[in-house]
Amino acid sequence: MEVFVRNLRQEATEKQVRQYFRPVLAELGINDFHCQKPRNKGYAKITLLDPRSGQRFLDIHGQLIPGFQGFKTVKKQLHHMNRPLNCSLSNTAPDDYILKSLERDKTERIMSKRSYAPTASVVSEKQSRRIFDFNMIYCGGMDYVGSDLAFILYYGKARSGRLVFGRHFVLVDFSTSVVASLAQQMEIPYSSIQSLIMGRSTDPLMTFSLLFAPRIFERIPQPENDLVNGIIQLGLTKPQKKQNAPVRRRISALDSSHQAVVASCLCYRFHVYPTDIPSILALKRLPGYPDIVSWNMKMLQQAPFHTQMSELNRGLNSTKFQKYPFELKFHLQRLAQNGYLPPHKVLQVMQGIRKTFLNADLSALADAVYKLLGQIPFPGAETEGSEISLLTLQDLLANNYSKVIREKEYSKGLTTEYEQIAMIYKATVTPVGIYLYGPEPEIKNRVLRKYSDYTNFFLQVTFADEDGESLRYERTTSLSSVYHERFKAVLGGNITIAGRPYEGELRYARAVIKDLGDFSAIRSPAKCAARIGQAFSQAISSVKIPEHAFCLLPEVEKVDNNNVHRTFSDGVGTCSKAILRLIWAAYAESRTWKPTVCQIRYAGAKGMISLDDRLEGEVLCLRPSMIKFEAASDRIEICGAGFRPLSMFLNRQLIKILEDLGVPDESFLSLQDEAVEQLRITTENPINAGYYLQRNDIGKSARLSWLVRKLSYIGMSFSDDGFLRDTLELAVLIQLRKLKYKSRIFVERGMTVYGIMDETGILKQNQIYCSVQNEKSALILTGRVVITKSPALHPGDVQIVTAVDVPLNSPLRSVHNCVVFSSKGDRDLPSQLSGGDLDGDLYHVIYDDTLMPTKWSAPASYASAPPIDIGREVQRSDMTDFFIKFMENDQLGRLSTLHQTFADQKPGGVFDPDCILLAEMCSTAVDFSKTGIPVNLTKIPKSSNVRPDFQAPGPRVLIEKSIVMERNDGHDDDEDEIDVIEEAPATRYYESPKILGQLYRAIDEHVFFEQIQRQSRSMRTSHRSSLAEQVWQYVRRETALMQYEHYLPFARDTRDAYEENMIDTMRENSSHPMHFVSEVEVFAGEILGKYGAPNKRQRETSTSMKEKHDRDVAYTVQCILHGQDENASTAEALERSMACLDVAIHEGKTRKRLGRLVSFTWVAAAVCLKEVEKFVGS
Repeated sequence: MEVFVRNLRQEATEKQVRQYFRPVLAELGINDFHCQKPRNKGYAKITLLDPRSGQRFLDIHGQLIPGFQGFKTVKKQLHHMNRPLNCSLSNTAPDDYILKSLERDKTERIMSKRSYAPTASVVSEKQSRRIFDFNMIYCGGMDYVGSDLAFILYYGKARSGRLVFGRHFVLVDFSTSVVASLAQQMEIPYSSIQSLIMGRSTDPLMTFSLLFAPRIFERIPQPENDLVNGIIQLGLTKPQKKQNAPVRRRISALDSSHQAVVASCLCYRFHVYPTDIPSILALKRLPGYPDIVSWNMKMLQQAPFHTQMSELNRGLNSTKFQKYPFELKFHLQRLAQNGYLPPHKVLQVMQGIRKTFLNADLSALADAVYKLLGQIPFPGAETEGSEISLLTLQDLLANNYSKVIREKEYSKGLTTEYEQIAMIYKATVTPVGIYLYGPEPEIKNRVLRKYSDYTNFFLQVTFADEDGESLRYERTTSLSSVYHERFKAVLGGNITIAGRPYEGELRYARAVIKDLGDFSAIRSPAKCAARIGQAFSQAISSVKIPEHAFCLLPEVEKVDNNNVHRTFSDGVGTCSKAILRLIWAAYAESRTWKPTVCQIRYAGAKGMISLDDRLEGEVLCLRPSMIKFEAASDRIEICGAGFRPLSMFLNRQLIKILEDLGVPDESFLSLQDEAVEQLRITTENPINAGYYLQRNDIGKSARLSWLVRKLSYIGMSFSDDGFLRDTLELAVLIQLRKLKYKSRIFVERGMTVYGIMDETGILKQNQIYCSVQNEKSALILTGRVVITKSPALHPGDVQIVTAVDVPLNSPLRSVHNCVVFSSKGDRDLPSQLSGGDLDGDLYHVIYDDTLMPTKWSAPASYASAPPIDIGREVQRSDMTDFFIKFMENDQLGRLSTLHQTFADQKPGGVFDPDCILLAEMCSTAVDFSKTGIPVNLTKIPKSSNVRPDFQAPGPRVLIEKSIVMERNDGHDDDEDEIDVIEEAPATRYYESPKILGQLYRAIDEHVFFEQIQRQSRSMRTSHRSSLAEQVWQYVRRETALMQYEHYLPFARDTRDAYEENMIDTMRENSSHPMHFVSEVEVFAGEILGKYGAPNKRQRETSTSMKEKHDRDVAYTVQCILHGQDENASTAEALERSMACLDVAIHEGKTRKRLGRLVSFTWVAAAVCLKEVEKFVGS
């Protein structure tokens, strides 16, 4: 039942109305209801699960006569904000999915009561005060005066307001009334709070030390429309649905004075009232709230922060510091700019450098300062003043310098060891500041290869929110000022680091771009930016080819039945075997596998090339569709190659399409059950564990899978060691969460491969040729197969085709690990699959009969929008405008989620007109970066805030001393938030009966995780000594009288170098430098998603983190095996490995912030046990 409520105040919020009605309905035994109150409207709608209960409510509080006269016929009048309310049966039926969500909430509430008794902490949370007034705000930093902790004041203002402790953040509300117009607000997420200190009654100052800057907002005045609202209240017209307009805008600072400090000064102080102190301290007992320490601190005022930064910049650019390299200056500026140290202390460090390191190796000195970034403790109640004193910093720097010098004696730099790697400096621009990072290893591109001696003149810039994530779309918040003022100013200006301005308009920058090719003929800013970016594509290797090798092939083109021009050969060319041999020689992986298809960049061309064994000599054939701009080059750059077929995984979009095309639910449930079972048996025994680690490429460089099996062979269990056990459990848990929250289900009879065109003409329409090879077998597919490409949203993005074999003498027999598409028919097949082409797109081929659709859909045929043409040569300002427009209008994620919701709710599923429309809008969004044409957001179908249960976030997982999964506490987050701003309505979730809902509910991650932990514990032995000590005793028994002590200094340096690299990886891949990624995440090669599966940024970060750590481990293993000379024999590898294992076990180093790192123990153990095996065998 739906009840319509009139005569509410326009300014009343949905939360206020819901909180008002909750006790009213509870008196009638009604607990299951949903409230909807549009902003700035005087009405609301209440949806009730039980119609009989709803009728009881109307019998008491509802109007008995329709219309205006009925206002006076209510049995028991309700009043809200001194206004009489009029309740009546709504003219519209309740939303089915809101009713389903209420039913789900009711079921979960009943189950929760049966399973868990309410805890005292939950009860006290409802009763605790969480709003506290303040009358002063301060911003600054924390430092020490002698041994006393002190707040350093850089900004202060007499402003009254309230501190509101919500479920996930502290809201600083600079207004004193709920109804009054909100001026400004700050949000301080609990995840950003490093420490929270409450002064005593004589000094009632509450101090927040933050990891990153708060989010700052100001109110947008809302227009009044009393006439329309009055007519709606009288029931003379129905309320009109209107797109929610933002009620606040994101800003960079509270005022101009705050702007000068907001980025680097991350401590905030609020003067509260002494009588509130007991209630504030009581908050720390509530679950999920930050700990609060009672401590009195002095407040000191130093020179203004901007003055200190100006002095630091002058110092970095002074003639006294002129001889020092940019690398050193970068790290010194980073110390102050990122908030590690106040600028005046960095100046003192600089003075110490000039006095102490007179004849130093300047490169080593820069590395020593870089190491300092991970050693500076966070000033706070738990840190002694001596730990951050100038004397301590100087000692740390001296020790770091000595370590770096020792490391350089036997180790090469990363860029020397791997010529395809460049160390790149980075900057992140947020709404409030610019933060410096790096240098970090990146695979080289054409530009970095050409200017390999000047890579520190390039800066990689990321635009993000304060927490490092992408700026999130919020219906109630406008980000216009962030994009058009803050970000545009950075793009249009420069970022100055140590006196060096990084920008696009410098003479050298213009010369670099001009040297890439001729872009003057391009009249579209989006396309011009894409073409320049083409030269910055990462390429693992580049190969010089003779000038005579190049030739141009004609396109294969046709006009289809709809009079649309189709290019069958879009983005693909060919090459001779002689050209491939040049590529194989340069490509390290080609020592094992010889790819016959490669993704390339060559001069101004991009796309795929495939082997055509009919070509003789050195021949490279490209097509006009591959050539994007005019450029000169004699080198092919290899961006990817078909070494082996990639694994095929289902995802939610594809599963939904297949479901609606007739694939039975049992097919997906069976595949998921099999995947879960494979994960479950992983921890049953060491053989399964080792196989899982090997199959998923976990710890490959450290020989982890071999180590696990070897330990079992010599009578030991990896489960006896907490770190090894956590590594496996973490890897399994991450895969399980990908299954549950992404439906990422492995398809054994499926593959992911590059696409190319049949150059021979042997394939007929709707035929493909697919030959694959890997280390185990070779396969040529035949028969009906499913083919698609990600992202697939339109039902026609999935097609059924026939895979065929070709004669033994066909040139197609020479290509493998790709799918060959026919060049016949009226429309090319790739364009039917999510608008694909052949310039490097990956295609999914499924030959599993259980996943074969029984229905068919015609492919989508979207009108191709030509890129925006400005009618002149593109300037830098044009590209700046495009980048801003792109960031502001990038709605692909939102549209994809909405498509997923509608596909679940609409009877027609993905065939529903709204889903078809959203699929087309997603296609437009994907092409936005090339066309410059954004999605028309006014066409987005209207939706409610009710979603299927599989879109709900998962429980939080913490990595502390062990892996801990929290249980959802069952609280309605929206209910516990204090209502101080009109937010978007809360999201409700219903139990989806469709296949995605079934798959989601089939996995209980709590039960699964508890089970694998029990299995791990069951494999543990009762040995009293640690596993590492058991390994050491075994090694000593097998190598009696072996002398290794002379290698102990080498071992200590090797361990220190490894652990410094580990710390760098933990810091550089974290969301914030003060919150490191855990050692077990680095070792396992994946960052754990806080809620559900890892997001896109975490996945990308995990990939680069794993690549770096694998390189570090591989290099460490080489050092142990060969010593200082990589070409030396391994004659004394056993002695070196024994020394490393001895140092790792018996001379472990404990760091205050990180504790003791342990992974080196197992890197050394794997090498040592392998060498012992050789020794015993010999």
